[in-house]
Amino acid sequence: MRLVVATWNVNSVRLRLPLIERFVALHAPDVLCLQETKCPDERFPRADFVRLGFEHIALNGQRGWHGVAVASRRPLAEVTRANFCGRDDSRHLAVTLRGDTDLTKPLMIHNFYIPAGGDEPDPTINDKFAHKLAFLDEMKDSPVCRDAAAGARSLLVGDLNIAPLEHDVWNHRQLLDVVSHTPVEVEKLSALQRAGGWIDVMRGFVPEPAKLYTWWSYRSRDWSAADKGRRLDHVWASSALAHTPGEMTIVREARGWERPSDHVPVVVSFDL
Repeated sequence: MRLVVATWNVNSVRLRLPLIERFVALHAPDVLCLQETKCPDERFPRADFVRLGFEHIALNGQRGWHGVAVASRRPLAEVTRANFCGRDDSRHLAVTLRGDTDLTKPLMIHNFYIPAGGDEPDPTINDKFAHKLAFLDEMKDSPVCRDAAAGARSLLVGDLNIAPLEHDVWNHRQLLDVVSHTPVEVEKLSALQRAGGWIDVMRGFVPEPAKLYTWWSYRSRDWSAADKGRRLDHVWASSALAHTPGEMTIVREARGWERPSDHVPVVVSFDL
């Protein structure tokens, strides 16, 4: 069976609802993973998502900040939420798609919004950066990675807020001291990836040295012409799913829609 999974940091689910409707009409994902929903669970526009065909919805939101959600056309067998660094800040949501006649074995999808880390890449003076590094360390040692390494059928998607590779940013040298591309962040994300045996699905489709971006700053007047992007959004597959990715689309044009998020959707199909 073919399963289409999309991930998108929408930067407010209620504000971007018209864009979500447009995206769903164009790309018809089976599972839509959202980050930065900025919405408490009781105010999530559930009825609108049901109208779009997503009858199964899992939420981990809070008022005004962070928040993750998963909307699925397929039934969910289990929903779990993990907290990291002792904070209940709505940064993780995992759903298990139920095995049935099409999906013979269950599939777990982890949806993450890793802390951005602030502006100063020094954990001794920037608590936000210290939090980000601690989050990555704890994530590496969590069941998220242990289960994937042990053979679980798992996907890890979301805004990981790190552009790890040289060609995941518009200028490697200029951004080495900029949060999201510093060596310490890259090494911790790489250690996390190794711990779970995770496969970078996006780079499987677009190998380096090709540039690959999913985020363009609001600060740029003409983001498309300047094209100073970063790949902050990721899709990873456990080794048990190594041969299942079929197609990938980065919906770059969504950055130019009216009142856009600064991130764009990433869509990957899997042949399961």
